[in-house]
Order: sequence, then structure tokens, then C-alpha cells
Amino acid sequence: MFNFEDANKKSKESIDTMLKSYATLTKAFQAIATEAADYSKKSFEDSVAHLEKITTVKSVEAAFELQTNYLKSVYENYVAEASKIGEMYADLAKDAYKPYEAPIAKATAAVKSTTAAAA
Repeated sequence: MFNFEDANKKSKESIDTMLKSYATLTKAFQAIATEAADYSKKSFEDSVAHLEKITTVKSVEAAFELQTNYLKSVYENYVAEASKIGEMYADLAKDAYKPYEAPIAKATAAVKSTTAAAA
């Protein structure tokens, strides 16, 4: 028979779990946005500094070497930042799922016991 107290309790547990997950997602997205903004700022500052350096170069060979080194460092920084943000997204997914682990395990156990009793 339907029990309102049990339904109310389950509803409250679901809402609590959802709020925990939402809080985790919010914090993670803020951290990712901050990281992306910091990278963009640093990248812009590096490009301005490079432009200032390259305008003072006297020979084509020196400019070519300076540009090559700059592009290499830009690529390495981009790969490192992409890896870091990728890890942050992976951690976000893991942390967002954590509040659901216990209720899902509990529901799975209940279904298993019900099907075992019916068989």
C-alpha cells in the first residue's frame, strides 16, 4: 500500500542528492571558467610580449628563430592547458556522480532481492 511518509522521505532524499550534485557541478564549472580565463589572460600577455620582442629584431634569421620558439611554447602551453581542463572535466563527472552512488546501489539491491524472491 502507498505510504505518504515513505514517499515524502524518498522525495526529500532525491532532492538532497540533486542539490549536492548541483553544488558540486557549480563549483567545478567555476573552477574551469577561472582556469580558462587565467590561461587566456596569460596567453594574451605572452603574445603581446612576443610582438614587442619581434619588432626589435634586426635580422630575418633572428626573427624566424624567435617566431619558431614562440610557436613551440604556445603549442606546448596549449596542450598542457587542454590536458589540465580535460582532467578537471573528468573530475567534475566523477564528483557529480558521487551523491548518486549510494541511492543507485540501494535501488539495485532492492530490485535484486525482489526478483530473487519472485523467482
